[in-house]
Amino acid sequence: MFIPRILPLTIFAGLFALTSLSVEARTVYRCVRSGTVSLSTAPEPGSKCEAKEIKDDPGKAPNLWGSMGIFSGTLYQREQDGVLVYGTRKLPGSTVYLKFTVATPPGEPAHPGLGKVGKPRLDRFAKQFKAAAKATGVDDAWLRSIAHAESGFDAQALSPKGAQGVMQLMPDVSKEYGVIDPYSSAESINAGARHLKGLLKRYKNDLVLVAAAYNAGIGAVTRYKGVPPYAETQAYVEKVQALHQRYREAMGTGPLKPADSTQQKPRPSL
Repeated sequence: MFIPRILPLTIFAGLFALTSLSVEARTVYRCVRSGTVSLSTAPEPGSKCEAKEIKDDPGKAPNLWGSMGIFSGTLYQREQDGVLVYGTRKLPGSTVYLKFTVATPPGEPAHPGLGKVGKPRLDRFAKQFKAAAKATGVDDAWLRSIAHAESGFDAQALSPKGAQGVMQLMPDVSKEYGVIDPYSSAESINAGARHLKGLLKRYKNDLVLVAAAYNAGIGAVTRYKGVPPYAETQAYVEKVQALHQRYREAMGTGPLKPADSTQQKPRPSL
C-alpha cells in the first residue's frame, strides 16, 4: 500500500476507507486536552471530545484541525474496549501506525459553514474584560469570544428575543446577577463573566456545553443531554470555538496545537 508523505486535512478519510469500505460516512472525534488537539476514531479517555461526521469523500472532507500551519505527526493504533482505535495522540498501549504531514489552510477555523468569523478585536472594552476575567477566573479570551459572537461588542445591541448589551443577557439572567443597566458595558461584561463561571462549574469546564447553554439555555442542554439539535445553537458553538482559538493566539496565550506533533516552517511560494 502506498501512503503519501503529505496527507489531506482529515487523514482518517483515506485510512477508514481501508477498514470500512461499505460505510458512506464515519464519525471522527476532535479531542482537546491541555491546549492540544488530536483526532481519533473513538473518544479519548481524559480529553474533551466532539464527534464530527465525515462523508466518504476525501476531496470534500472538512478541516478538523483548524489553522495550525504545516506540521508532522504520528497516527497511532491501540485497543480500547476491545476495539481497534486510531488516533493522533500517544496514549498508553499505543503503537505507531504511520507518520504524516498536514498543511492546514491559513486562517481557516476547524468548523465548516460559519461564514465570516471575523478578526479578534482587542481594543473593545479591554480593561473591563481583563478585570472581569481576573475577578471570576474565566479565561479572558473565552469571555471576549462570547461577546464577539453575541453582539460584536455592541453595548446597545438588542436581539429579537430580548437579549441585551455586550454579552446579550436575557432579562432574567441580568436580574439574577443584579444588573441595573443592561446596556452598561461594565455591568454586562461583569454579569456575563459571572454567568459563564457558573456554567463552567456546572459543566466541569466543558466549553462546548458552556457555549450551548449560553445560547440555548441550561434547560435545552439538559433536555437533549448535550448540544441541542438547533441549527442556530450548533453554528454558535462552532463559531465561539473558532473565535476562542483566534483570541488565544492574538492575546499571546497561544492557539490550540496538535498533540504529539512537530511544527514545520512555512514553505516559500513558487
